[in-house]
Amino acid sequence: MKFFVDTADTAEIADLAATGLLDGVTTNPSLIAKSGRDFIEVTKEICHLTHGPVSAEVVALDHAGMMREAEILRKIADNVCIKVPLTIDGLKTCKKLTADGTMVNVTLCFSANQALLAAKAGATFVSPFVGRHDDNGFDGMDLIRDIRLIYDNYAYETEILVASIRHGIHILESARIGADVITAPPAVIKGLFKHVLTEKGIEGFLADWAKTGQSIG
Repeated sequence: MKFFVDTADTAEIADLAATGLLDGVTTNPSLIAKSGRDFIEVTKEICHLTHGPVSAEVVALDHAGMMREAEILRKIADNVCIKVPLTIDGLKTCKKLTADGTMVNVTLCFSANQALLAAKAGATFVSPFVGRHDDNGFDGMDLIRDIRLIYDNYAYETEILVASIRHGIHILESARIGADVITAPPAVIKGLFKHVLTEKGIEGFLADWAKTGQSIG
């Protein structure tokens, strides 16, 4: 399973990229606004920090407008992935862009039927939002199970990119189900490294090592 980080904070991206475990980045207009930086400038910098896909989202709502914005965004770098909403115009744009080799991430997916349409439109990634699904009284992971089943039934190549991840359990369940990618905030990804028994184990080993009076090197 691939790990993308959901942020426009270049310091956080660089920190995670240094681990060698980061496979890509997702951004959206809200994250760009939070960064306080120029959209094109920060997207270009992010594209230099990872070789993986970097999702950059259009803000137009009509097909022609989305195509105009996509033309600008995909010139930023070869690893830009155009992000479009799951609407009729968004899927028209997806079909057009993927036909000429541009990566497309179809976002704001909240049903398996929507995911089916995204796959038929040739999406590189579809982003079902599990956290927001949970917030509205549904089980977001059931949505991932349904999409995985449907995609496997028809051998669709669209990758399931689980989004709106709130905690480590979402990531664990995504891996169990067989999602292709997860994208999560930096704090959630960094939280995966932590376990109280790991920390206690290190403390114990270091205490015992100190008693030996030795050093390495």
